[in-house]
Amino acid sequence: MLKKGGKLYSILTGSCPKCHLESMYEDKNPYHLGSLFKMHERCSHCHTKYKIEPSFFYGAMYVSYAVGIAFAVAAFVISFLLLGATLLQTFLSIIGTLVVFLPVIIRLSRNIWINLFMHYDPAILRKGSASRNAS
Repeated sequence: MLKKGGKLYSILTGSCPKCHLESMYEDKNPYHLGSLFKMHERCSHCHTKYKIEPSFFYGAMYVSYAVGIAFAVAAFVISFLLLGATLLQTFLSIIGTLVVFLPVIIRLSRNIWINLFMHYDPAILRKGSASRNAS
């Protein structure tokens, strides 16, 4: 289901959108808040530059709104519809969910944003293995 070559793989793992061989982030754990936004400048395998232009990831803010709404709706469905919580409890669960998952929402949004502009290229893997075999 989740295999290299698919957008979903790159989005959920935070791997390079071109080769899927390396994490784009210096620290894979989004809950290390000091390094939440720290990314490698380029992929060490295919040399893809992650920041296509200055302020490239500002567009991820729009994506984070949609991802945040998805998390909020999930919290609503679970707390209000499945668990039968009151409206106040449901509201507090939505706020709690958004606070707890904020680092995940930020990373997912960046991953979705960059995957809108870059696509997996299996030819990169063939070129890389061919150059390694030649040397």
